Amino acid sequence: MRKSILLLSTALSLAAPLAQAAKHHHHEHAPGTGAVSPGDDSDKFIGTLAAKDGLIVTAGPSGPPPVPDSPAGDAATPAPPTLPAVTSYVLMDGTTGAVLAEAAPNLQVPPASLVKLMTAHVVYQALHAGSLKSDQTVPVSVEAWHAGGSSMFIDPKSTVTVDQLLHGLLIVSGNDAAVALAEQTSGSVGSFVQVMNKDAAAMGLTNTAYVTVNGLPPDDGEHTTAMDVAILSHNILQDEPEVLNITKLESYTYDNITQATWNPVLAKDPTVDGLKTGLTKESGHCIDASAIRNNMRLIAVVMGGPTFSASTAAVESLLGYGEKFFSDTQVTTAGAPLETLQSGALDSGAVPVGAAQTVTLTLPNDALGHITHSINYTADLTPGATKGEILGSATFTLNGKTLATVPVEALADSPAASFFTRLQRKLSKTL
Repeated sequence: MRKSILLLSTALSLAAPLAQAAKHHHHEHAPGTGAVSPGDDSDKFIGTLAAKDGLIVTAGPSGPPPVPDSPAGDAATPAPPTLPAVTSYVLMDGTTGAVLAEAAPNLQVPPASLVKLMTAHVVYQALHAGSLKSDQTVPVSVEAWHAGGSSMFIDPKSTVTVDQLLHGLLIVSGNDAAVALAEQTSGSVGSFVQVMNKDAAAMGLTNTAYVTVNGLPPDDGEHTTAMDVAILSHNILQDEPEVLNITKLESYTYDNITQATWNPVLAKDPTVDGLKTGLTKESGHCIDASAIRNNMRLIAVVMGGPTFSASTAAVESLLGYGEKFFSDTQVTTAGAPLETLQSGALDSGAVPVGAAQTVTLTLPNDALGHITHSINYTADLTPGATKGEILGSATFTLNGKTLATVPVEALADSPAASFFTRLQRKLSKTL
């Protein structure tokens, strides 16, 4: 029986000189004991979070902690937590994109392996477009083989598919997987990086520049922010939600080597199902976590912690804040009446109007039931109104603050008033 080996990256670091770990700057922490493939003769390396978390300790933030703010909160919403262990953070609603809490959200920092989120996004886009197939075999170049740092252990003789590489990329943070995927998708790493930056610009990631596909230094100016990571994560969860089928896994086995996830929050919090971590000497311990709390999809991004234990504690503080003080509220559904538009130009004199799309808002819990709306009509009703025709827009507000503006449509056909109907109405007004 072939042995199935559990390799934790930090356990490998234990066996290697600390100088070698410092050289690579990318031996990320893999918490917990992970999983072992079936077999009574399995070999395994097991270490506890406490034992391994101090293996790579970065400087952490210096100076006063970043000042927290809650853009989605109101006057009655408590201030977000002050988290001195991290350099910046963002808590975002994964459904609406509302920012529930932030501190130094636009501080530019090295992204480390958080780069692999964009790498995954570009690959998923190629899969959706049909230019890649998940079960197709990918050749492994010497460059991919020798990528260094965290690895899924592929080489030019490996038989590996796109799906396996995505697992290796997102669970074990394989730098080799990132290079192999980039070369298969775009022909070269350089061309793939161009696509990454193009997609970043399209998403509005104004404080992000990609230089690599895996975040390994030297990165020559590669940078991002907590806000841009949160926006990228929101886009991925909206466009490629299948990523969670991978990032929720606590281990992955390739070629009889089982490695635990790098995401330390997965082992601590059953509500968490993703997404990615990053660690270099320059970046500190970064975590991008996604979770479901009270039926809310939350994204918590923390950057620059001194250890993964500290960054995990920061993530938990943010998720707890979002769960306690905010809710996702469906204020109207597509096709539900908002009001009736009265118009003498219509034969019936009126037409029911509703939002053209469902509107879900992230609100402070104390604000539930206090949302108001107003409708601005712009359509010419002289020819009548047709069901589904856009008649204007509805704006939803809370205490004078605009939360959302959406198109409104006619919910029924309403023919134009005839000449005699209009004449009769005109005469009735003069009598």
